[in-house]
Amino acid sequence: MKFAIITHVIHNKVENQYFGYAPYIREMNIWLKYVDEVIIVAPSSKGSPTEIDLDYEHHKIDFRDVSEFSFTSLKNNLISLYKLPRIFWTVFWAMKKADHIHLRCPGNTGLIGCFVQILFPKKTKTAKYAGNWDPASKQPWTYKLQKYILGNTFLTKNMQVLVYGDWENQSKNIKPFFTATYADIEKTSIQKLNFDSTIEFIFVGSLVVGKNPMYALKLLKQLVKKGNKAILNFYGEGIERASLENYIKENDLQDNVFLNGNQNKETVKLAYQRSHFVILPSKSEGWPKAVAEGMFYGCVPIATSVSCVPFMLENGNRGILLEMDLENDLAQIENIIRNEDKFFSKSKLSEKWSQNYTVEIFEEEIKMLLVK
Repeated sequence: MKFAIITHVIHNKVENQYFGYAPYIREMNIWLKYVDEVIIVAPSSKGSPTEIDLDYEHHKIDFRDVSEFSFTSLKNNLISLYKLPRIFWTVFWAMKKADHIHLRCPGNTGLIGCFVQILFPKKTKTAKYAGNWDPASKQPWTYKLQKYILGNTFLTKNMQVLVYGDWENQSKNIKPFFTATYADIEKTSIQKLNFDSTIEFIFVGSLVVGKNPMYALKLLKQLVKKGNKAILNFYGEGIERASLENYIKENDLQDNVFLNGNQNKETVKLAYQRSHFVILPSKSEGWPKAVAEGMFYGCVPIATSVSCVPFMLENGNRGILLEMDLENDLAQIENIIRNEDKFFSKSKLSEKWSQNYTVEIFEEEIKMLLVK
């Protein structure tokens, strides 16, 4: 099978290997176990791989570089219009040569893929929509356009669209799906320490406005102010780092908050195992890996009620759904801290739920999509 991937993920080439964002590559390597040849249409960069990058595991990769583009300003609009013909052409020929077309959405390259795949109604196709599929959510128009095309069975034929969450009134090609990070062998029942010494919080993700790391920091500050022995570990990098550093310094939180930067999977895994809570006050998510990963090791999740997060947290039975009101959210957290039995109950419920979603189960689902 010749498998074409259309994605916005930026790649780096080192010798004959192609690297990209590790969670995405780790998933794609599962897909690639069942294909003979791979065509990848994606933007590339001359930078070096980082701690959170990984390489494809396949012997026959045909990489086709396309430019990044955006429609965020008049200048970018004009530049994008100049780039689009070549991108369309590159995507078209990749799809024409492929036996199976796989789109990664939402993203600008995926948007082009949504249009071009219409020209290949008889080819087998899948799309992974890794963002928020909630029809009621506020999203950029380009995201809404991708969702419309993917869900329109007149335009999009012979495709299964994998989405996070089970939403009402969806077309027949929409398939509720999930993702996984850890394998069966990594399952372990973590006995969390009580709160006598230190209450540990962990934030894993990009330090950007959309992930709202500052809100997590403000919650931690209030907990410390009220006399709780609490620490917060951030894992990730982004443009909000400087603001976080300033806030930590201004509020004398150097002994309570630690910016650990990008770290590898094993380092973050150990951090989950020793933490009590995983926190993600994100404005938008698909299936937030950080939440599922923390729950896998018994962290009680504290997350916003976006996308399928209420399902993951069983509407609060397995964690805390943030209201994005500092006083109310602080009260929810303190309620669990004061009642350790409630914490340990939620911790075990989180662990039990998340450990149902292993890499092995994920691979079986992918295999069924590819092997007929």
